[in-house]
Amino acid sequence: MANKEATARIKINKMLESAGWRFFPEGNRPANIRLEPQVTLKRHDIDTLGDDFERYEKGFIDFLLLDEKGFPLIVLEAKSEARNPLSGKEQARKYAKSMKCRFVILSNGNLHYFWDLERGNPYLITSFPTHASVSEYQKVAPNPRRLVSERVEEDYIVLTQRPSYSSEAGWGIEKERPVYLLTNKLRLLRPYQLKAIHSLQKAAEDGRDRYLFEMATGTGKTLIAAAIIKLFLRTGNARRALFLVDRLELEEQAKKAFTELLSADYTSVIYKENRDDWRRAEIVVTTVQSLLFNNKYQALFSPTDFDLIISDEAHRSIGGNARAVFDYFVGYKLGLTATPKDYLKRFNPVNAVTNDPRATERRQLLDTYRTFGCESGQPTFRYSLIDGVNDGYLINPTVVDARTDITAKLLSEQGFIVSFTDEDGEDHKDAYNQREFEKRFFSDATNHLFCKTFLDSALRDPISGEIGKSIVFAVSQNHAAKLTQIFNQHANRMFPGKYHSDFAVQVTSQIQDAQQLTVQFANNNLLGSGNFNSAYKTSHARVCVTVGMMTTGYDCTDILNIGLFRPIFSPTDFIQIKGRGTRKHHFPNELFDKTIIGDNPNPDKTSFKLFDFFANCEYFETEFNYDEVLKLPPISVSRNGRDGGAQPTPIEGEYYYPGPDMLTTVKEVAIGNIGMKIDRMFFERFEDTVKGDPEIVSAVEAGQWDRVVDYVNKEVFNKPEEYYDINKLRKATAVDRRITLREILEKIFGLIPHFKTKDELLEEEFAKFVADSKPEEPASIPAIKHYFKAYITNDEVRHIIESKQYTDLATNPVFSARDYKAVPAKYRRLVPEYVKDYVSLNQFVN
Repeated sequence: MANKEATARIKINKMLESAGWRFFPEGNRPANIRLEPQVTLKRHDIDTLGDDFERYEKGFIDFLLLDEKGFPLIVLEAKSEARNPLSGKEQARKYAKSMKCRFVILSNGNLHYFWDLERGNPYLITSFPTHASVSEYQKVAPNPRRLVSERVEEDYIVLTQRPSYSSEAGWGIEKERPVYLLTNKLRLLRPYQLKAIHSLQKAAEDGRDRYLFEMATGTGKTLIAAAIIKLFLRTGNARRALFLVDRLELEEQAKKAFTELLSADYTSVIYKENRDDWRRAEIVVTTVQSLLFNNKYQALFSPTDFDLIISDEAHRSIGGNARAVFDYFVGYKLGLTATPKDYLKRFNPVNAVTNDPRATERRQLLDTYRTFGCESGQPTFRYSLIDGVNDGYLINPTVVDARTDITAKLLSEQGFIVSFTDEDGEDHKDAYNQREFEKRFFSDATNHLFCKTFLDSALRDPISGEIGKSIVFAVSQNHAAKLTQIFNQHANRMFPGKYHSDFAVQVTSQIQDAQQLTVQFANNNLLGSGNFNSAYKTSHARVCVTVGMMTTGYDCTDILNIGLFRPIFSPTDFIQIKGRGTRKHHFPNELFDKTIIGDNPNPDKTSFKLFDFFANCEYFETEFNYDEVLKLPPISVSRNGRDGGAQPTPIEGEYYYPGPDMLTTVKEVAIGNIGMKIDRMFFERFEDTVKGDPEIVSAVEAGQWDRVVDYVNKEVFNKPEEYYDINKLRKATAVDRRITLREILEKIFGLIPHFKTKDELLEEEFAKFVADSKPEEPASIPAIKHYFKAYITNDEVRHIIESKQYTDLATNPVFSARDYKAVPAKYRRLVPEYVKDYVSLNQFVN
């Protein structure tokens, strides 16, 4: 035991020395030393401590760390290597209080905890904090009450950007406000963004210090992060925030955003550009990779250097070893992610094979939720793509599913069959699947066909008429180089004299200054601008061909086309890539060329095209198993292993297809408000919740619907885990009328096959009316039905009929005066009477 105690003491001494602390035995500290951090050893020599120094009867403090004035700063309680350092927690608390110390370190030489007595629980650390860092950290007096009570409204950021905005003329005139906000780059918080911040405040009130926001791409996570940083800094719960990103191109993007939003009150820097003076800033932005290299974060920073740590794209930036960087720091933690984990919710890892894409993603996402204190699988706040589309903030794509003769075969169960004869005259057949495209199976004809189909069907820029800005995702860097060359060849033929091998640009890690190319593309000056219209600033280069650089966090709102020139097996990648196009964009309508666009141009981006050459959308919509427990067999091939089952045995060598290729199918499908299945998970979560509640199940089985509805309203709705409510569920079902909670529950428990549409209900109600009134003239039924439906569904028609202002029907777009005259006189009166007596109008409201 004595050896373990001595070893622990030696290790602790070394760690203190490496953190810059100097040692003076008690009573021998020079009186004139005041400016350097000190450590007082309450025991002079390890050898004199006896066999068990932890039981030293007088209970002396093991180490007392002093501030620059010689006053107690930290109590360090040492335990032997054989004991858990947390066992000394209460003993250390007593010592700290007696010495009026706020901070405690608990260590056994191998495990170490830093404990801020004013904040909560001991936090596991991997190195000791420096004196300077703790001294700074001490200046922050955490006050969760202030954090919770701080009033955050829609102008929370604007009050930093322009404190006197509300008294300015541009704001005072309501109709001029949009132009005023845009001109001055002022950012009001949207309702759901406010709800996210308020949910964090509620979680803080509940004692939590880790939070996770799961929000769709394009919903303004960086703006929310800025508001939360301000919240923590302004309330004194942080003095410095660290913003971690996972890609170089996102560093500058984040720093630029924080500067635009918060520079009036706080300084933002990129660490690598301010290595010597980053401490002057309140917001430090860096990539997690730059800190992870050679464990630089331990040498560069102390665990107490940051009080708030925010991880952008959290499922990536804290994945694998990167989590060590995130966990190194003591402080509040916030994770931001656009990737929902619901499609993994019933993944069964027991029988999973290693090449199932969900295996890795399950580990990543579950680790993410655990890291942020959301072990239940419920984030602090969630806002999905479907929420954004239904609320009018985001848009869904129009999917162009294009398959060629070759890709159809690659996607088939059999694969692309290649027959050949070996040197001995033996005939052989080998199969290639879509995974091997541009890896072991090559077809120039197919790549040319991809590019031509894309250019022929791509959305055009609504102002200049040229190909809309586009991102194409290739299999590999070599594939990206090929596609770039092919695009430029086609552009020369389609637009003579307009481009000189600068229509498409390869943007991959092998390309010099690739990061800067992504910035220039977003800023509309990649290889110049204004090629078709000199007054219009848009990127001269129209297509960026990449592999993975522009998948996450890349903000370019005027993207009109995305090309999937490769198969995708990861749901996370699919969501992220699709998300590059979901942001809305307003084109400057004063520059529209009517000769190109027509007389009624729409200045707003209302959709984008998602070109899918490998049936990725179909796979994630119909084949990817989101909900079933996966018990993957050892040998099974579906879509050539795309579901993660065993793969066909690889064959030796590569195959270059020499022949032509041709399109076999091209289908365009506009994705409506219901969204893709990968985005449509809120209703399924609610279904799981109610089916798992025995109280609800028993009441449904007993047919006690009043009891069921009352229980759901009181015990399920508006709880912080999910914030279910009837309006969200209505949006998730995407039915064109106001369905009732009972209908939703009946559908969940299989009592009705589907939700009836508004027109189906109208047809049912009209059938009842016909059965009751028995019209004598069959020829008049269509006119009566039109009147019946219009009266039920249109408030203005009802008002006109009830007030007898029939002349107003002349301008009514739903039911005209001519329509009214076609209705037999008897039924002009019977329809309103019947509706008032027998039809509930509420169910037909949108």
